[in-house]
Parts: sequence; structure tokens; C-alpha cells
Amino acid sequence: MSDVKALKEERASIFEDLYNNKIPKRVPISIGLTLELIAQYGGLDLLTAQWNPALVEEAADKICQVLYSDTCPFTGSLRYPSYYQVLQSQSFVIGSNGFIQHPEVVGMLPEDYDYLIEKPYDCLLERVLPRQYKALKFEDPFKMAISFAKSLLSYNNDMGQAGAIIARLVEKYGYYAGGSRRSGGFTEAPFDFLADQLRGFRGISMDVRRIPEKVAEACEALYPIVLKKGMPETVDNNAAVFIPLHMPTFMREKDFEKLWWPTFKRMVDEYASMGVHCQLFCEDNWDRYLDYLYELPVDTRLMFEYGDPKLIKEKLGKKHIITGLYPLTILKTHTKEQCLDKAKELLDILAPGGKYYFRTDKSPLTINDIKLENLCAVTEYVRDHGVYANAGETAGLAFNKEDYKVDPSASRKLDSKYYRTWEQFKAEHPGVSELGASKLQGFEEMIFQYLIFLLL
Repeated sequence: MSDVKALKEERASIFEDLYNNKIPKRVPISIGLTLELIAQYGGLDLLTAQWNPALVEEAADKICQVLYSDTCPFTGSLRYPSYYQVLQSQSFVIGSNGFIQHPEVVGMLPEDYDYLIEKPYDCLLERVLPRQYKALKFEDPFKMAISFAKSLLSYNNDMGQAGAIIARLVEKYGYYAGGSRRSGGFTEAPFDFLADQLRGFRGISMDVRRIPEKVAEACEALYPIVLKKGMPETVDNNAAVFIPLHMPTFMREKDFEKLWWPTFKRMVDEYASMGVHCQLFCEDNWDRYLDYLYELPVDTRLMFEYGDPKLIKEKLGKKHIITGLYPLTILKTHTKEQCLDKAKELLDILAPGGKYYFRTDKSPLTINDIKLENLCAVTEYVRDHGVYANAGETAGLAFNKEDYKVDPSASRKLDSKYYRTWEQFKAEHPGVSELGASKLQGFEEMIFQYLIFLLL
């Protein structure tokens, strides 16, 4: 057996044990480096690389040769300039340093609440998207259609190029790839979706105090949209829906409990009832919300940015899968020995009992955010010292989708003239062949996914 094949099998084994409540042979390691950092590492012009992601493959390959990770360290990018510039984006713009900036631009006005609550998808397409993307103007329908088509083609092209690089690196180096591309997802909590590109931070903060009942109704209206946005095409125990959690640490707990938590908790439970896991990025410090996180479905994957590792392990370690917490900043400011000491400290706290994998508290944005040699030393230390003596034993609670029930009548359904199911399309076009069902519905889903992505 080749070394790569043996390593691939080992990596699959430790992650599958992690996701099936077993103690793995050793602590899995997952490091993610963006296209922007990889381009800098390869000495490439950042803007050139963003417009042609295929150019970073050589640099990504070199990173794989020096940095140990059980998953592919090259993750591509979520934001490429092509589709944002074609659409004249106001909320994602290229900065002078070549990085995409996210200025706060309000896409929904207070007077739009009633329409959002009545017809949420219609409101997003008719009012919010045209404010955030100036090329999507109804006054010039042909230009709008051409711009939208070019942006979608750009999105598929750039994501496809980066995805192909990742696939080749996974095959070459034997990385663990998780589930298939169709078994993952990406979405936001209903409140965060409302707060991000619709109302903005200042707007939602005022709304919470002035019109909390409208905020609650808006979260209910948006629920079927964000639920559908994250829904995987196929269910795989090794995959997950990624949900970054933005607003809770900026909120009073009484507002969090009343306005943020209910629709989010229902959404995660609904995913769990179908066997779908969620991977949550708990931005900032969530120590005051740990009791809430405990109520989420078993084996929810929790990535923490900041917090008390001992408290997190004590409260959540037997039920959920924990990661993060290794401070990215010390990889730049501390000596190698100090970085290794921190890795040992976290292993001693978080590894016992399983349900833990190693990663930094956040991904570095630039090559100057870290000393690469320190990161390499840390991941090799975790690989060599994060070894379990009790591999194969049960790790905490086991997930069972039957434990989670969501009343279908508790949530609204997606109902819009801009979204057609196959049955609706067939009723409007009775002569259409059933042979076209999967293709045409697939295109409908692709466009829905892309439109909502533009507001994430």
C-alpha cells in the first residue's frame, strides 16, 4: 500500500470515528487557508489570482508539501470579484489592497418590513437585491438579464476552478474530503440574514428596540428561505451545513432569547430531523450562551473563536463536537516553543473523551497574519502527540435523527411568483415532458441558491 493511500485511509478513519461518537486513533487536524493567502505565498498579484483562480495551483501544492493537515489546507474563496463587479455590488467591493471589502450598505428600509413579512422572496428580489446590486435594475430588463447571466457564469467558473484544484490536491496528498459536494450547505440564521445585508448592524439594533414584533415576524418570514438555502441535496453523516453566527454577542440576552434563538433553534432541529448536521462558527466569545448551545442536536459541530476552553469542554464536550480556540495571533507574535505549549494546553483540555478536532480560532486573511513555520510546527505536534490510548471507545452521546421532531405547520412555506416547483411549471406548460423534470427543477434550484448567496 502506498504512503498516500495509507494516510488517506487513516484520515478517513479518524474523521468518521469523530462523526460517529467514537474515540479516534488521534485528534484530527483541519487547517484552512484562503486563495488570497495562497496567492501571496506564491508571490502572485492578488487581483490577478482572484480573476483567474487556476493560477494559484502551484502555490497551493507547495503549501501542501510543508504544512500538515488532515483536510486540504487550500479552501479557495467565498468571494471572487468577477460576479460582484459584473453586478455592480455595493456590499462587496474591491479595496485598494486587492481584498474584497464588505461596507455596511442597507438593502432594506424600515418601510419594507410589511412587504418582507407578506412576501419575503418577492421583497428580496424586487427591493433588496436591486439596492445592493446596481446592475439588477428593472428599468433596463435586457441589461439586467445579461448582467445576471454573466455573473452566474462567472460564479460557476471561479468556484469550479478552485474546486478542481482542491479535488486534485485531495487525490494527490490523500486528504480527507468529507461528504460529497452535494452533501454540504451554507446559510445563515434568520435573524443574522435580516441583520447582514438587509437592515445592517445599526438598522437592526434600532429595530430590536423600536419594532421588535416586526423583527420577530421577519425572522419567521425568512425562515423557509434560509432553511432551503442551506439544505443539502443529499444527506451524509460526514458532511454539514456551515452557519456563521454573527449577531448574538452584540445582543442583550433577553433580545437574543426572544428574537434570535427561536427560529435558529428550530432550523437546526429541522435539519437534524432529516439527519443533517450543522457546523456553527461561534464568532467572538460565546461563554454566556453555552447553555443555549447545549440544547442543540447531538454532534453539532461548534467552532469557537474565543472563550474559556475548560468551561466549553465541561459544558458541551460530551454532546457536541468542539474545534477552534487556538489563537491565530500567537502564531505570529510568539516563539515556536510558546506556540507548541499552547497546543499542548488545548490538547490536554479538549482532547480527552473525543469529540474534538484541531483548528485555529479563525482562518488567516494574509500571509502576514502568521509565521508559517510556527503553524507547521503546531500541526505536526498535534499529529504526533494528540494520540488516544483508548481509541475505539464510545465518545459521549450518540446522534439519532428520530430524537428531533419539527411540526411542519410551525413554519411558512416558500411561496413566490419567482420560484416555481416542477408541478407548478407543468401546470403552466401542460405539454412539457416529464423527462425535463430533474433538469428544469435543477436550474430553478441553482438560481435560487445563487440569488440568496448574493445576500449572505
